[in-house]
Amino acid sequence: MSFMLRLYITGQTPNSIRAIKNLERICEEELTGQFELKIIDILKEPQLAENDKIIATPTLVKELPPPLRKIIGDLSNTDKVLLGLDLIRKTKQTDKEE
Repeated sequence: MSFMLRLYITGQTPNSIRAIKNLERICEEELTGQFELKIIDILKEPQLAENDKIIATPTLVKELPPPLRKIIGDLSNTDKVLLGLDLIRKTKQTDKEE
């Protein structure tokens, strides 16, 4: 299974840089060789953000595999990102919280 990911950022802000580093780490650890990542700066490509209805940055969009998912934030919560990418199930998350 191959993942198509787009990360929308706004320039080189601390949040944008943190999101890029966090996502690259997660992809290298969890999706080795099974992902395509495109980083889109909405200051340079605003039309792409408008097409995807991006209302906040940083936002990660998982296009493939379906379903389409969006995760907003600096991606520092690895479990939340993995859950959003469907790499861990909610039941596993719930077990941790109990």
